[in-house]
Amino acid sequence: MNYATLRFMNPAPIPSAPQSKSAPEVTHGSKRWRVGTLTYGTAGLVVLFCWLLWGDFAWNMKERAVQPMSQLLFKQFKATDLILGLMVTSLPAALGMLIGPIISVRSDNHRGRWGRRIPYLLIPTPIAALAMVGMGYTVEIADLLHGLLGAGAPDPIACRLLVFAGLWTFFEIFTVIANSVFVGLINDVVPQAVIGRFFALFRIVGLGAGIVFNSFLIGHAEENFKLLFIGLGLLYGLGFSVMCFMVKEGDYPPPAPKTDGAFTSRVAEPVRAYVRECSAHRFYIWIFVAAMIGNAAFLPINSFDVPYIRSIGMTMERYGELRSITYAISIFLALFIGWFADKFHPIRVGLCALGVYAGIAFWAGFIAKDITSFSVAYVAHGVVSGIFFTGTASLFPRLFPRAKFAQFASAANIILAFGFILVPPVVGRLLDLTGHVYHYTFVIGGGLAATGAVVFFILYRQFVALGGSERYAPPS
Repeated sequence: MNYATLRFMNPAPIPSAPQSKSAPEVTHGSKRWRVGTLTYGTAGLVVLFCWLLWGDFAWNMKERAVQPMSQLLFKQFKATDLILGLMVTSLPAALGMLIGPIISVRSDNHRGRWGRRIPYLLIPTPIAALAMVGMGYTVEIADLLHGLLGAGAPDPIACRLLVFAGLWTFFEIFTVIANSVFVGLINDVVPQAVIGRFFALFRIVGLGAGIVFNSFLIGHAEENFKLLFIGLGLLYGLGFSVMCFMVKEGDYPPPAPKTDGAFTSRVAEPVRAYVRECSAHRFYIWIFVAAMIGNAAFLPINSFDVPYIRSIGMTMERYGELRSITYAISIFLALFIGWFADKFHPIRVGLCALGVYAGIAFWAGFIAKDITSFSVAYVAHGVVSGIFFTGTASLFPRLFPRAKFAQFASAANIILAFGFILVPPVVGRLLDLTGHVYHYTFVIGGGLAATGAVVFFILYRQFVALGGSERYAPPS
């Protein structure tokens, strides 16, 4: 992506109309839902949900596979825990922090026959899929590179590590571009009255993809990673592209006019406006901080679970079974959690989930030292983190201004990225220094969760002061 061509959003007033969950209209006995210029009957809403959820399945088969498979291959190619944390978690977050705001704001301002989100989803998808196919051929590409470099080449394992890291980086760049606007598309086409329940279904499909991968595929990841990367890359490339062609966006108000004047003013003023608008009220700052710490609480385990299970002698098959159990429980809970978030608000769900997780993680940090105790702790970790992610999935759509949703979401992702950038390498370095004592990851996660619960409580008090569930409007 050529950064010189990218432009931040121009200043415009932040709308302050109430962001209520409007009930569906009833016309001649049939319900109709509206969002922007789009109107759905029950059948239309079902069709919309089906195509979005199909895209989510293709997306999640990719997402559920690449992280554990990348952990396996980085360790197979002799990467340290520090390098593992940097590449698998910190690098995507850093790319999101750099690329996400630019893509998000350009998407908010874009107007075209395909809408303002679809082009930014459709173009990077086949490129990311191609990178996945390339990762499947890591060994062949590295061996070819080793032969071309001759006597001055690094050893074959180092060549494989370099090639895989390069392809991983290329893949993440285009994944980040699509990820920057995917939730923006949902916010634009799904009515607010059902968005919490949609995100619950979204979560169910993602968990279902996780069950498929962990039950049937992860046990073959080490010896058949080429076939898995190629097959999942093709599924993602084709499946997600089909969703992009089938989901239609509505019409949007004209974007703010471009800033005239010298190049420096055209760049500097939109940047100042971006910062000024996203920090216009301290409530938004608390949203950003709460999201960052809440998400960071689960990173110590999620970033190092594969080397953790190896350190206690657990097989990948058993690991896959635990993840499938976790996902099955989370599927059972998802619709209830989505309903609960619609009814009582995602802030409350996030606060409760982090409080419970803090207690579980501190307990696990002292006992999860063998296969049995780790199994119990890991399933509890997965279920409670799933409650957090499902329950807070609609947090941003419920709190940010709709007209500039992607802009505010990108600002939140910048702050969120600091946690993803800092936590895994710090934890990885600690593990390297302590001789890879992996149960420390639970203790660190518990401390972050306890901190996050405090921040969510402060956020909730601010939310109530701004009108609460009945009268809240995005502040300006």
